[in-house]
Amino acid sequence: MALANRIVFEDNHLLIINKLPGELVQGDQTGDPSLIDFLKDYLAKKYNKPGDVFCGLVHRLDRPTSGLVVFARTSKALSRMNKIFEQREVTKKYYAIVKQKPPQPAQTLENHLKRNRQKNKSFVTRAGTKGAKLAKLGYQWLAESDNYHLLEVNLFTGRHHQIRVQLAHENMPIKGDLKYGFPRSNKDASISLHAGYISFIHPVRKEPLKLWAPHPNPDKLWQVFNSYFKA
Repeated sequence: MALANRIVFEDNHLLIINKLPGELVQGDQTGDPSLIDFLKDYLAKKYNKPGDVFCGLVHRLDRPTSGLVVFARTSKALSRMNKIFEQREVTKKYYAIVKQKPPQPAQTLENHLKRNRQKNKSFVTRAGTKGAKLAKLGYQWLAESDNYHLLEVNLFTGRHHQIRVQLAHENMPIKGDLKYGFPRSNKDASISLHAGYISFIHPVRKEPLKLWAPHPNPDKLWQVFNSYFKA
């Protein structure tokens, strides 16, 4: 899907895009082209802007994950959006496809997670473990196909790989997520986790902004489940 067709919201202050699975949000050690580079090029061409174009990243998604990512078009908007995220004045909903049906239709999970930077992985550990942080999320079962289940996930904390590790700890690893225990990868090396909904007060207009986006490159399974997303 073309980049311009994945832009969910754009004004003079913000640019919000539906990220493809496998797309790199910001440059890293791989040297692969990143979404922020593509967006700067898009803005430069659309608005005929010479020189370096400002495009500030407000938050991130893991590379194999898809969904809504917020960018700021001005330093003022970036500063205000950073504050909104820091104060957790934002609602995000994720949609995860898992093999195992959850033991309860809705549940809140609380674990202590410790990050291993060398392995780029987080682990559930005991409270009081040095470096461990409390992680909390809520999930709700939404639908099932012949072989899989769709969960809606709400994050109450923002820890490294939090959804992936907490669901895996409950014997519900996300489809395609080899790192956290799913037995095989997806064909496109993605994991079946999608950030499908976000809402917050616009940092300049002070109006409620509520945005939803289906999976940007749906396979047959996502085509089945996209209709169950809800704001």
